[in-house]
Amino acid sequence: MSSKSESKLAERYFDAAIGLLQRVRDEESGNVADAGTVLADAVEGGGRLFAFGAGHSSLAAQDVVYRAGGLALMNLLAVPGVVGVDVMPATLGSALERVNGLAGAVLDSSPARPGDVLVIISLSGRNSLPVEMAMNARALGLKVIGVTSVAYATETRSRHVSGTFLKDHCDVVIDSKIAVGDAELAVDGVDAPFAPASSVVTNALMQSMMAAAVEELVARGVQPPLLRSANVDGGHDWNGRVFEEYGDRIFYRR
Repeated sequence: MSSKSESKLAERYFDAAIGLLQRVRDEESGNVADAGTVLADAVEGGGRLFAFGAGHSSLAAQDVVYRAGGLALMNLLAVPGVVGVDVMPATLGSALERVNGLAGAVLDSSPARPGDVLVIISLSGRNSLPVEMAMNARALGLKVIGVTSVAYATETRSRHVSGTFLKDHCDVVIDSKIAVGDAELAVDGVDAPFAPASSVVTNALMQSMMAAAVEELVARGVQPPLLRSANVDGGHDWNGRVFEEYGDRIFYRR
């Protein structure tokens, strides 16, 4: 394949990603605002914030934890073996997503408590782990925000015994609009579609949700507990003061 052809495919990918970003901006703005309100309520009310994702969906969860310019209270709810592809074999992570009961065990041993918020990211929302995570979190009194592709609920079958999807157990659902299969490009001569865009779109949705929370807190006269980059002058000291003030609601430093 020539470099000219590669350039055309790269441009097509950018066009597809930009189109998806524009679509979620236009169609999901209300849900993003609702999610921001849920987060702001917890911040103002003394609650804690958690994010969970399995496999590549964990990237979006990690992107809002201990992040310069991010809310300091956002913690990663980690499930051993499903965060990233560092587990060997990598396929074990996918298998663990289908294990019944794992989510309950993780929540029971976590610091999450009533009044907290859990953001669950799952592209398909069909596996047992994200479904049970949402069900159990709500049973414990947490608010649940789901970031998922609603298309999977109509074009695939749930792998949970209830037959339900993540979207069915959330206080707020944000639809990433990603097509089933998560591949934006297809060309003659290549046997499978390629170029996934879920990470681009989901990360943007997570950051837009954080921005909506900041906006809501400011409207209430509450100073958002934000982190600064440690690579700018004064950033380390700033973060130290945030950690001291909110240390009982931050768990990634323990």
